[in-house]
Amino acid sequence: MNLLRSYFFWTYERGSFHYDIMVTLILIFLFVSPRFIDFKDRPVQQVPLQHSEVLVKAVGGSAQEAQFVYEIRVDDLHGAKTDGEMRTAILNVVEPIAGDVTLQKYAPVVDTKGHIVAYDATVVR
Repeated sequence: MNLLRSYFFWTYERGSFHYDIMVTLILIFLFVSPRFIDFKDRPVQQVPLQHSEVLVKAVGGSAQEAQFVYEIRVDDLHGAKTDGEMRTAILNVVEPIAGDVTLQKYAPVVDTKGHIVAYDATVVR
């Protein structure tokens, strides 16, 4: 019982055998527990927070043309519904930033409730 109380209240001197055991157990817990315990943490989708804010991600391309993904809030598309309106609205947002670009595709970005909050637009310069 005395041994458990000493471990619980951490009464051992630094560098002693029992101190090293406690530190080792803590490190094992820190590095092994995420394998067995589901903390239900997931990456947070980065959506531009402010109006007229655009998130730009480089996705590669060749030496002649660079390819980027522009994440644009739904509010910045001013209610565009059809494919043509969407493409025009996306280009109206992207072209002042990137210059003359070609829109290859766009895809909706949904939040945890399934609502469309933004669009990922893949463009080539």
